[in-house]
Amino acid sequence: MRGSVKFRLGQQGGIALAALVLLAFSIVLGGASRQHELRLALVELAALPLLVLGLLALLKRDDLSAHRFGLGLAVAVAALPLLQLIPLPPAVWTGLPGRDQLVLALEVTGIPQGWLPLTLTPDKTWRSFLALLPALAMFVGLLVAQAEDRQRLVQFLLGAALFSILLGAAQLASGGNQLYPWLTTDAGNVTGFFANRNHLATLVLIGVPFATVLGAASLRRSGSRLPLWLSILYIALAAVALGVIRSRAGVVLFAPVLGASLLAAWAAAGRGRPRPLLLGLVGGAAIAIAAVGAFAAAPLLARFDPAGAPEGRFENWPIVAEAAESHLPLGSGLGSFDTIYRSVEPLERLDPTFFNQAHNDYLETWLEAGWLGAALIIAFLVWFARRSWTAWRAGVSTQRDLQRASTIAIGAVLLHSAADYPLRTAALATVFALCCGLLELAVRADAELSPERHRRSRSR
Repeated sequence: MRGSVKFRLGQQGGIALAALVLLAFSIVLGGASRQHELRLALVELAALPLLVLGLLALLKRDDLSAHRFGLGLAVAVAALPLLQLIPLPPAVWTGLPGRDQLVLALEVTGIPQGWLPLTLTPDKTWRSFLALLPALAMFVGLLVAQAEDRQRLVQFLLGAALFSILLGAAQLASGGNQLYPWLTTDAGNVTGFFANRNHLATLVLIGVPFATVLGAASLRRSGSRLPLWLSILYIALAAVALGVIRSRAGVVLFAPVLGASLLAAWAAAGRGRPRPLLLGLVGGAAIAIAAVGAFAAAPLLARFDPAGAPEGRFENWPIVAEAAESHLPLGSGLGSFDTIYRSVEPLERLDPTFFNQAHNDYLETWLEAGWLGAALIIAFLVWFARRSWTAWRAGVSTQRDLQRASTIAIGAVLLHSAADYPLRTAALATVFALCCGLLELAVRADAELSPERHRRSRSR
């Protein structure tokens, strides 16, 4: 008996350490979406210990049926690139939409039509599968981690976001490129650990609800108010940082994220669930501020960045949509966007800049995965709505507070994904999976979320 207890404690310690290492590797080494294969490979390798330990622990749990939806969705996402890599006979793949150029190229070169996969870029689709491993490992790891370890991961995330802000300030003050971790970053932008300033803005936004609820939770307990002051400090730094980063999406989303975070803080402080009137007031104010920001952000930020590149992503979306329609119903294969877009880009759109992502994850998924990708997005939104409903109707505890904060963080990423590609980076994909893992735990009872705490309360 004692030996089995020691084994479980050792296994839990291994899961906590593996999750912490993966989160650190992801943020420090996973801030770019292209090139830098060695760094991204290190992040993927760091995911393997947590994935193995998490799956072994998960298979021993008695409540797997409660997580059927969430785990099934995660498996489906991971299986999608593998399905696209299954070899198909010529009679099948030549009949798929969007394969005319490939068939013509084989005929011109005299190469026989062999068995080929559904994807038009097998190497990039395989890399897309490998890129899913960190997020999958983090999601599984969160489901089997101890409550204290989950809270420590969130605290580490906040520390990493804060350090990334400070690194961005140092980058701006240095005036050179020696503090930028990625060669593909333009010196002069505030990017932190990322190659893209918009992705730093996403990380900063994700930290806002977690900082808010952890600070507010100190109000329902006697003791130090240090967490509250640290929370206020983070929010103040986030507001300043988003302006300095010059991310329009970050500036526009800050008010809704902060408004929703204050509602979560109301519950975390022990005031009960927010009343409809409070919900309406905060929601209306946040929407109004965001609407004003949507119109004011571009000219305001342009005054600080007059030499910035013209915004061309919106003009390119119809081209991407047309390419997606020509590859329906199964898509062109995950990771194939750059190849496909180059083949359909009009000559008049050619300029010195490059458009290697659609800057709209939903549209890019529509192109690369077709109807299956759209179905997975809809399934995820259903999962998100169900878990969010459960989380916001639950009682007050640290774990419930983190679940409510996760709904806000996930919502911010989903909104930002409509005009960018945050989940194409290993760093934000892993952080997003951490939030999803926390939210998936909303289906568990309070005693299951923190059994040690409930055993102590019953023994009194």
